[in-house]
Parts: sequence; C-alpha cells; structure tokens
Amino acid sequence: YTKSSRCNPHILRITASKMVKAKKSTVKFVIDCTQPVDDKVLDVASFEKYLHDRIKLNGGKTGVLAASGVVITRDRTKITVAAPSDLQFAKRQLKYLSKRYLKKQQLRDYLRVVAASKNSYEMRYFSISAGDDEEDAEE
Repeated sequence: YTKSSRCNPHILRITASKMVKAKKSTVKFVIDCTQPVDDKVLDVASFEKYLHDRIKLNGGKTGVLAASGVVITRDRTKITVAAPSDLQFAKRQLKYLSKRYLKKQQLRDYLRVVAASKNSYEMRYFSISAGDDEEDAEE
C-alpha cells in the first residue's frame, strides 16, 4: 500500500469523538386549542392525558414516552410534544389522536384540526356562514 491509499486513523478518531459530543436535537409539535378553550368547550388537561395514554412509539407500543425521551407539556391553551429527532415521531399521529379525542367528546361535528405551520396544528370551528348566504339568496 502507498501512503495516499491508506486511511489516517488519527482523522477517524477525531470525527468519531465529534459525533459522540453532538447534542441530540428535538422536534417540537404544537397543538393550538385556543378557540375551544376560550369558549370552555375543551379541557386541555384531559386532552393532554388522552395523548399521553395513546401516543404509540417503537413499533406500536403505548406507555413508553418517558423511556424514549418524548415530553408532553401544556400551557393554558396549547399542548407541546417534544420528541428526539432521531425517533422520527410522526406529526400525523397527533392529528389522528386529536380527531379521535374530538369524536369521543362529541365535538367532531363542530371542530376541525388544521395544520397551521410545519410543526403545528390548530383546532378551529367549522365555518358555517357560507350556508347563510345561500338562504338569503333564495328568499
């Protein structure tokens, strides 16, 4: 072998040590429930417990949030789910569980879950003003 064809072991050690020191990044997803909470239609505490009990990780297992590093926090009107980026937590699962919770609380006919941004969902009321315009036109 020539010197140029061999790998320098010193360089490999440096890059390996840098990878170990790299800080794990987290991905945060937010569910904004401002409108229903202000109208006292939705209870954020029970919604948080529902998510905590039903979020699935590691191939369909529930109840392993703490072991996987997933943290669910809430303020007065928002729920934040923080997951390590290497876990590849699906945002879509939050929408699915939110819709199921609304169905269970019999609110699905009045509220919908809309993507507000790349990492957030928002609960909004269905707009029913379009039907009023049609009735006025018929009269």
